[in-house]
Amino acid sequence: MIVKKRYGRETGREYALRVLKENIVMLELEPGSRISENELAAEIGVSRTPIREALIELSKSKIVKIYPQKGSYVSLIDWEMVEEALFMRLTLEKAVVQLACQGISEEKMQELEKNVKLQKFYIDNNEPGELLELDNQFHKELFAITNKIHIYRLMSVMMLHFDRLRTLRTKAVDQQYVIGDHIKILEAIQNKDPFEGERAMERHLTRYVIDEKIVMEKYPQYFETLEE
Repeated sequence: MIVKKRYGRETGREYALRVLKENIVMLELEPGSRISENELAAEIGVSRTPIREALIELSKSKIVKIYPQKGSYVSLIDWEMVEEALFMRLTLEKAVVQLACQGISEEKMQELEKNVKLQKFYIDNNEPGELLELDNQFHKELFAITNKIHIYRLMSVMMLHFDRLRTLRTKAVDQQYVIGDHIKILEAIQNKDPFEGERAMERHLTRYVIDEKIVMEKYPQYFETLEE
């Protein structure tokens, strides 16, 4: 389990939810694994109540399954849920990049460029976990720049389905293309070209289709099957 420091004003429920989401995305809590409320409470350092509340919240988006008298389990990766999450992300992020292409400050552009440089550093040093976090920060910053940060937060739980697949891809597939995709997005914003920005974003977010076979062959135990 990865247990990061609790924020100053974070409630127990908020903290438990954040830690659980991070560990589900990074596959520290593996798809299909049973969740022990007592063990999580001890590791995270909170009581069982915020753990239970966080699990109920996660179950609403079907990333966790709760069975009465049997316990809670991390859901296997369901391609239908991945595609539904991607549909939402594509719709929102193409709209956001179009807004960004109307013009952003030089300071914000420099922040995005710095992020991409750090991504290259972590790829070169084979640290996929840091790369995924920076990738998320890049997209989150686009929402913040265009004053749509609340939309980003609302879609974040649903995106867990897609983000687990992204984590598997960092383990199975060379991630150099991430840098190239983000550079193309940056160039479109710099050139104030919404058409190219939308096209670059769609290309970036739909690359998982190319990697699908590789990932499923390497990690078949993490995916829902037709029989299930």
